[in-house]
Amino acid sequence: MPVKLTCLDCGQLNRVPDDKLGHGAKCGTCGAAPMPSKPVEVDLATLEKAARNYGLHLVVDFWAPWCGPCRAMAPEFSKAAQELAGKARLVKLNTDAHQAAGAKYHIRGIPTIAAFAGGRERARQSGAMPAAALVNFVKSAV
Repeated sequence: MPVKLTCLDCGQLNRVPDDKLGHGAKCGTCGAAPMPSKPVEVDLATLEKAARNYGLHLVVDFWAPWCGPCRAMAPEFSKAAQELAGKARLVKLNTDAHQAAGAKYHIRGIPTIAAFAGGRERARQSGAMPAAALVNFVKSAV
């Protein structure tokens, strides 16, 4: 059965066959891979659409460039994205560049990791985490 995925580059909704989730799938509009192996920077509109129309788990790192723990966690978030490839998509949202996102999602501190499944936020964790803890958080949250 195909999975509905919002393209993180152009925002187009795509239906991706299960067997193509890990490799080979491309957005029908822009040609981008719907399951990137590393975190993708998104804006608020893309995040809202991806969370609402999501066929797989969506994990968001709310961060800011001036935040030391956010910068320290970035490589760990990338490692977790590689380990969760095909099971979840990990994205980053810069709360300085998209301040409305912080208000909409009630972000009180950064880094904050939020996991979405079935169009709803399922879990949230604040503070920097190593890759193994991120993977465990995602697996237990959704």
